[in-house]
Amino acid sequence: MNEALVAGHICLDIIPTIRGKLTFEPGRLVEIGASHLSTGGVVSNTGQALHQLGIKTALAGKVGTDLFGRAIREILEKNGAGLGHGMAIAPNESSSYTIVINLSGEDRMFLHAPGCNDTFTANDVSDEALSQTRLMHFGYPTLMAKMFENDGEELVTLFQRAKAMGVTTSLDVSLPDLHSPAGRADWLEILTRVLPLTDLFMPSADELLFMLDRPAFRRLGGKELPLHEFDRLADIAIGLGAKVVLVKAGERGLFLSTSEKLTELGRGEPSNLKVWEGVRRWASVFDVEVAGTTGAGDATIAGFLMGWLRNFDPEHALQAGVAVGACCCEKPDAVSGVRPWEETEQRIADGWRQR
Repeated sequence: MNEALVAGHICLDIIPTIRGKLTFEPGRLVEIGASHLSTGGVVSNTGQALHQLGIKTALAGKVGTDLFGRAIREILEKNGAGLGHGMAIAPNESSSYTIVINLSGEDRMFLHAPGCNDTFTANDVSDEALSQTRLMHFGYPTLMAKMFENDGEELVTLFQRAKAMGVTTSLDVSLPDLHSPAGRADWLEILTRVLPLTDLFMPSADELLFMLDRPAFRRLGGKELPLHEFDRLADIAIGLGAKVVLVKAGERGLFLSTSEKLTELGRGEPSNLKVWEGVRRWASVFDVEVAGTTGAGDATIAGFLMGWLRNFDPEHALQAGVAVGACCCEKPDAVSGVRPWEETEQRIADGWRQR
């Protein structure tokens, strides 16, 4: 029995070393440094982070038979024997890739090709995989065309199957290109359908605002979300059916809000479930020297899910989340900064400072 199954979006991340400012002009050559290749997307990032933290984890994504697809599977296998076995193979489709642009002092930017993530459906997660796990974490339906088409019909189908098999469900999203089909999808309707089947919902502040209150998203225009908005938006998500809402807020930390009554969350629920009821709590970030923020949100979720599966109380699960996310930021890629939990736990015990 696996403790976690991480399913959904996966890609190859190409991360060039960029020094100084970067501007593009027609005909201009911009010299950069060596590139780092790693796997990206929730399946890789959260899945491998959970594996590094000591959680027995299976992965379910989709890749092609092209060079990028082979590289994805090779990297997964190198980081953990068997991690690449859960990939669905699409012979005549292109694998997904992302060019990650990390600029000093600025948030990262992405050039993304969805590839065969767009053809991923509920059938790409097998009944066998669901029957052999306590918790399913699904990520980035916003970057997977079949999963958000028809008001999220495939996403709802997958979560219905998981719940029918007694699996605890967890959902992460990403902010889509606002001018793409995903950006024009009715995400409020999709969440209205899927959140009653979702035990843990883990968006960022921007993603939550975009999906639940599009007029406010347009009005705020990328400004820092006022603190009272976290409570309001979490209340909406819980009202739609989510049981536990974890909101990623970058340098501001993590916000947790939970339903007043938590029941029937599946075999992945913690044994101390009562202490999770009616929680409203913030956790601040740890001090680190940031090499890159790629995958930090996914690593933060992995730390929190590790705490959930290990029966931590809410305060310590939140602390695990921000700690693992901070470790991730110490490396330019999404995976290599994550350490075994015992090492990170000792770092905290030794006085690692939270802001």
